[in-house]
Amino acid sequence: MYRFSNTAIGFLNFFTLLASIPIIGAGLWMAKSSTTCESFLQTPLLVLGFVILIISLAGFIGACFNVVWALWVYLLVMLFIIAALMGLTIFGFVVTSQGGGGAVPGRVYREYRLEDYSPWLRNRIKDPRYWNTITSCLLNSRTCAKVAFWTPLDYLNKDMTPIQSGCCKPPTSCNYNMVTTVAQNPDCYRWNNAPTMLCYGCDSCKAGVLESVRRDWHKLSVLNIVMLLLLIGIYAIGCCAFQNTKRAETDYPYGRNRMSKVRPRWDYFCCRWWHDRKQQLY
Repeated sequence: MYRFSNTAIGFLNFFTLLASIPIIGAGLWMAKSSTTCESFLQTPLLVLGFVILIISLAGFIGACFNVVWALWVYLLVMLFIIAALMGLTIFGFVVTSQGGGGAVPGRVYREYRLEDYSPWLRNRIKDPRYWNTITSCLLNSRTCAKVAFWTPLDYLNKDMTPIQSGCCKPPTSCNYNMVTTVAQNPDCYRWNNAPTMLCYGCDSCKAGVLESVRRDWHKLSVLNIVMLLLLIGIYAIGCCAFQNTKRAETDYPYGRNRMSKVRPRWDYFCCRWWHDRKQQLY
């Protein structure tokens, strides 16, 4: 049991070390891609891959070769990762607690309003830099291609994703058949039949994107909780391995080889010989 924690940390970090290689490869592959949607995630993937690589290497060396400073760096960075992941999870639950869309009478799909989402998300989605990137992704993904061939009966019976509901059609409340003096939703005037225009400039499209982000973020938050529990368990084992390594360095300052066991006995005999020699002289 004395070496169990070191062995466990060594194996765990060896597997995470191998797992970091495909993550870095995916980031490098996306960096060469010309598709906006794929290159959008290249930086987070590369950062994540290199962090996992360095931390796993430090933990593996520290646990398997009894290197105290490597385990110290490993535990310090692990503590930072746990704190950051915990903060990100709490932040994700807070900013995605609003939204969800509203039912449309006589329709299966739901429609979404930008005002229903948190101010932080609204400010991010309204930034032209982010929205231009997202619009390019939507155009390249051909999200609205299937909806373009729907019949009026399909609109009554088929469901839509949040992005299809907000970006591929005007709001259901829009009235284009007759002149009306009632003020309509501003998105009704932003709608355009051109395949490259549609409702990509509408607030409903931004709301549909935020709803997709909200759903994905909820799933990611659940995964983050599982990862937090796993990392806390690994951190606890790492603390035991750190204590074992410090204890081994104190108990065996010359290493755990055969000569280190012989050295104290040899020193004892030398001191004993010198003591007897002095007794004879005096």
